Amino acid sequence: MSTQAIAAVASDLVAGLLGAGFNGAVRLPGEPEYDEQRRSVIPSVDSRPLVVAEALGRTDVQAAVRTAREYGVPIAVQATGHGTRVPADGGILLKTTQMTGVLVDPERRIAKVAPGARWGAVLDAARQFGLAPLSGSHRDVGVTGYTLGGGVGWLARKYGFAADSVIRAEVVTADGRTVTASAEQHPDLFWAIRGGTGNFGIVTSLEFRLYPVREVHAGIVYYGIDRAAAILRRYRDWTATIPNELSTAVVLTRVPGTEQRAVAIKVLYAGPAELAEHLLKPLFEIAGPRLAGELKTIEYADAAMGGTPARHLDFLDTLTDEVIDVVTELEDAMVEIRHWGGAMAHPGPGAGPIGHREASYSLIIDREVVGLPNSGRTFVNFLGDPGRADTAYGAADLERLREVKRAYDPTNFFHLNANIRP
Repeated sequence: MSTQAIAAVASDLVAGLLGAGFNGAVRLPGEPEYDEQRRSVIPSVDSRPLVVAEALGRTDVQAAVRTAREYGVPIAVQATGHGTRVPADGGILLKTTQMTGVLVDPERRIAKVAPGARWGAVLDAARQFGLAPLSGSHRDVGVTGYTLGGGVGWLARKYGFAADSVIRAEVVTADGRTVTASAEQHPDLFWAIRGGTGNFGIVTSLEFRLYPVREVHAGIVYYGIDRAAAILRRYRDWTATIPNELSTAVVLTRVPGTEQRAVAIKVLYAGPAELAEHLLKPLFEIAGPRLAGELKTIEYADAAMGGTPARHLDFLDTLTDEVIDVVTELEDAMVEIRHWGGAMAHPGPGAGPIGHREASYSLIIDREVVGLPNSGRTFVNFLGDPGRADTAYGAADLERLREVKRAYDPTNFFHLNANIRP
C-alpha cells in the first residue's frame, strides 16, 4: 500500500473513531507523540499502527472496538507497554494509559482500578489502611494485564495468584457491548479472564481483594558464585520445610554495580523478622560469607524485588542435580530459580485457568540454553513468544478457554495478544 493510501485509510479511521463518539486524542504517523505512544517496553516490538487512540473512558474503548470492526482493521490494547508483544501494524493501537483511577474500600478490603492503573498507585492507596494487593515485582507494572495473565507476586505463596483474587470485571466484548463478569454474571467469561488474558474482551474496570499485610521482612543478599551448587542443593531440601508466608528465589547474577558473579537470594517474609531469620538460617549457613545486600523490615509497598528477563522458561517439579549442574556452569547468563507452591497450588473452587499450578519451581534464564531438559510448560505472563500461549494451560483448561472464545469472540477479533484461537 502506498504512503498516500495508508494516509487515506488512517484518515478514514480517525473519522470513524470520532463518529463513534471517541473523545480521547488520536495520533497519526508523523504527528507529535505518535512514536512515543506506540512504543512498547519490549524493544523487539516495533508496532506501526495506522492510528494510536488514547482512551479516556469506557465509551472510548467501545468506540475503538466498533470502529476497528466496521473498518476491518486489527486492534491491540496497550496500558503501560509491558504486555505488548504483538505489533498492531495496519490497525488501531488503543491506549488505556490515561485511565488510571484507583479506589480502595478498606472495610471490604477491595480495590477497584481502571485499566491503565499501575501497581504503585494501588500499593500507595492500600498501605494507609494496612492492606496490600497481590502485586508484581515492580511498581510501574500495569495492574490489569499482569492480573489477567495470572499474576505471580511475592505474596503468592501465602494468598495465591493475583487472578485468583479478582471478584468482578467490566469487559467490552468483541461486538462493542459492555458486560459485567463475576461469579454470578457471565461466570464463564469470569472464569476465562482470570488467567486467559485479553482474549475475550477489553477489561475497563477490575475489582480484587486486598490482604492485611503492612510490613514484611525482605531484601536481596549476595554470596560467592563458587557456592552456587551447594546453595541450590540445600535450597531444594529447605524449600520443602518452610511456611507459605516465606517466598524466595535464588538468582545467579552479578553483585550490583560490579562485574563480580554472585548468588543472590531474594527473600520476602510476611511475618516478624526474628522468625524470618530463624527460618532462613539453614539456607544462609551453607552460603558462606555475605558479599552484599541486606534483609530488613519494611512496608510491603516499598519491597521492590525485581525480576529476570525470560528467554528460557520452564517449570520444575523437583530441582534435579542435572539442572543444577547445567545452570551453575553458565558463565554469563542470569538464572532465576523461584519457589512456587503454597496457595498457588491450592486455589479455592472456581479458580481461573492458570496452568501448571502444581509446579514446585520456575526456572527463568535470560538467554536460550542448549542441553537443558525442558518440560515445555510456560506461564503466559512470562511468554516471550505469544504464539506459544497454548503451552501455558492444561488440556482441559485450554479446551474450555476455546469454548469461551467461541462464545464471546468467534471470529478471533482480539488476536494481537497471547492468542487462544476459537
